Amino acid sequence: MQIYQQILSQIESGTFKVGDKLPAERELCEQFGVSRAPIRQALSALELNGFIYSRQGEGVYVKSNQSLASSTQDPISFDSVSPEEIVEVRMNIEPLIIKFAVQRATDEEIAVLRATIDKMEQETKSGVYVPETDEALHYNIAKASHNELFINIMSAIINAMKKQEMWQFIRDRTVTRPDYLEVNLNEHKQIIEAIEKRDEKKATDIMSKHMQNLYDRYWK
Repeated sequence: MQIYQQILSQIESGTFKVGDKLPAERELCEQFGVSRAPIRQALSALELNGFIYSRQGEGVYVKSNQSLASSTQDPISFDSVSPEEIVEVRMNIEPLIIKFAVQRATDEEIAVLRATIDKMEQETKSGVYVPETDEALHYNIAKASHNELFINIMSAIINAMKKQEMWQFIRDRTVTRPDYLEVNLNEHKQIIEAIEKRDEKKATDIMSKHMQNLYDRYWK
């Protein structure tokens, strides 16, 4: 998260103003002395939180110096919904999103997903669950669908989860268990492997199973 924080500080301080184009990935790699994977993870997190947006073939631009979670800029407001309603929506929409992600994901987008799942694996081996990594994975799958409505819906869902105290209570009560960490990692690894293989049916089936397991673990 260090790279994320440093770029965010530059946005919040006005070094990068709204509308400014950020340096290219190669320049950021040289600036921070790292490979592309952590740069892409930081940019994905910044985009998820509403600070930047990307234009395919053009680059990345500053969208706001205030995060979606702390503003009223959510494309869709889910503030009043319950955790159960959030899961019901996810159970029905995420299998559809991944169908288009399998069809449309670029090699670069698949590389970002692979880097994110590798990060999740490292965290799991350390016995730690980092919700931001999980959220980034699902958000990047939505981005790979190349459908702005899917992307906006997923962004709104993630920000609703961040604002929902009951959701956080339920999540913290379950995801810290060692058995859950391994299951959660394996389900996500299978999802990414299916996308890499362009296996639409398998990706959809695994995502449906993952969402059902999520519901069962939280409420049964």
